[in-house]
Amino acid sequence: MTKALPCINTQQKAAKIISKDQQPLMIMHKKKILIPLPHYGCDPSEVAIPWLLLNEKKFEVTFITPDGKIAITDEIMLTGKSLGLLKPILQARHDAVVAYRQMEKSPAFNNPLKYIDVSADDFDGLLLPGGHDKGVKEYLESKILQKLVVDFFNENKPVAAVCHGVLIPARSIDTKTNKSVIHHYKCTGLLKRQELTAYNLTRLWLGDYYLTYPQTTTEDELTSALACKTQFIEGNFPLLRDDLHNLSRGHVVRDRNYLSARWPGDIYRFSLEFIDMLTD
Repeated sequence: MTKALPCINTQQKAAKIISKDQQPLMIMHKKKILIPLPHYGCDPSEVAIPWLLLNEKKFEVTFITPDGKIAITDEIMLTGKSLGLLKPILQARHDAVVAYRQMEKSPAFNNPLKYIDVSADDFDGLLLPGGHDKGVKEYLESKILQKLVVDFFNENKPVAAVCHGVLIPARSIDTKTNKSVIHHYKCTGLLKRQELTAYNLTRLWLGDYYLTYPQTTTEDELTSALACKTQFIEGNFPLLRDDLHNLSRGHVVRDRNYLSARWPGDIYRFSLEFIDMLTD
């Protein structure tokens, strides 16, 4: 069993990231981060908040999509349309919406490359957002992205995945072992009870919108890729979303070069932990 590296104290983390702002950015501004997206359905919080914090720290972010066309987020999550009385709970929070509107005006977001046109050799880190609309399947099931993930792991470069995004590393098979690249890693991901709760609360009018794969759950598939189910660390039940002033609400698992989180409520801690991995 491999041993996960401990996440740094959340208060120390915020101070550490801030202190780096006061240092020369000669190294940080050269770091290149790759963010793949589906054509439609990415979660706005899980792409925009990491982009915002990476951008503030002068990282160079490159987006890729299946065909090189601009990605479109999940409009239900962005606007709250069709969520009814559950809109205040389920919709992307205001800060994430603002970050998304800022991101969609950026040159990087408006000039994505194709999945097929990039190599792990050209980047320092890989970030895999989630999303549960059925449109994310082309992203989650992409053999090109799975090969890319294997290359990042083989080069021991930081890989971060959140929510449904964790399915990509789980499905990325290293041909040397014929097992998932995270087979011996500790990790987390969207909890089964989170996924089923959202589905049961909305199924009367949204159908299986919250079940990307109705026949299974993210947690079930993820744990099936692990050597032992105890490698999956679910953390406390997520009730409140984190932010820069409440990082302890977020839950992440960091094991060597791999970072994972469960849902948009972990996104600030997830983003700062990823930045810490990139700047160590």
